[in-house]
Amino acid sequence: MGEKEKQPYSGIEIGLYTLADIGPDPHTGKTITAHKRVKEIVEAAKLADEAGLDVFGIGEHHRLDYAVSAPPVILAAIAQVTKRIKLTSATTVLSTVDPVRLFEDFATLDLVSDGRAEIIAGRGAFVESYPLFGYDTKDYDKLFSEHLQLLLKLNEQEKVNWSGQFRASLSNAEIAPRPIQKELPLWVGVGGTPESAARAGRLGVGMAIAMLGGDPVRFMPLVDAYRDAGRTSGHTFEELKLAVTGHGYISKTTQQAKDEFYPYYSNYWSYVNCQRGMPFRMTRADFDHMTGPDTALFVGSPQQIVEKILRQYELFGHKRFIVQMDIGGVPFHKVAESIELLASEIAPIIRKETSKISHTD
Repeated sequence: MGEKEKQPYSGIEIGLYTLADIGPDPHTGKTITAHKRVKEIVEAAKLADEAGLDVFGIGEHHRLDYAVSAPPVILAAIAQVTKRIKLTSATTVLSTVDPVRLFEDFATLDLVSDGRAEIIAGRGAFVESYPLFGYDTKDYDKLFSEHLQLLLKLNEQEKVNWSGQFRASLSNAEIAPRPIQKELPLWVGVGGTPESAARAGRLGVGMAIAMLGGDPVRFMPLVDAYRDAGRTSGHTFEELKLAVTGHGYISKTTQQAKDEFYPYYSNYWSYVNCQRGMPFRMTRADFDHMTGPDTALFVGSPQQIVEKILRQYELFGHKRFIVQMDIGGVPFHKVAESIELLASEIAPIIRKETSKISHTD
């Protein structure tokens, strides 16, 4: 790891993430099984690793319409068929998981993967895990704050003394195993609240912004809040790692990408919003507006995706870009084609261009 850290700046990291949604194919009406979905996720990670991408992330849900409730288990399976790619949760629902169990799971993943494990912690868009694990949604923010503080302490110390409101106290507790890495890289997933961004900055952990649409400029207040709070708390720019995450789909031409992806993306938001009790139908006009050149939805030709990523890099100076492409029932062969285009036609340009100027403030 030391040799890697001494290498010159080589541009931003590029990767993939999945939430493992299980939805009906809008063309056939057929729904993939959880078994096949998991197999395809492992295969997608293998393709991403072989193609030279940097990161693969897996989200956590506790619903029958999602295939993954245990990211470290799936990531451990992926570790066995990959060699280099970093493996992260995307995100771990930190409010409803025991931080000790979480740390030990990912420390074990780090051993299994030869030092490639990371955690992106968030509060989650769904609340089914609260009653499932005996938590109350009224403690939503307090749980996240306390669990994050404990997770940071577990990451730093082999033996821990700790007491809090929501968990049994720890007295000289041995936290095992320890990861190969000195500490597991920790990120906080942020949706839209400056308070969450500022907290991540104060703690000096990475921040991953969920940028699912609209003009990227509107996310600048989050970045400013994160870096301002981080600097005030004594953290350097290099310590304040920023990631952009979003939805995407890539084809040879932008028109082809839009034509192919629209049925799946409309389908995705239709069932996701129904799950949340907010029925919604995305028209083609809505979709065309959402995929315009100045938006944060990464749908288009390799050239258009390059332009969008570089525009965001000029704005944010982020260190990582990860995209979700397997949503709404997109068939695996189409996901594989997008992975290949991302790795072969987009990543080399992005790495080259972003390595020319390393943001330092």
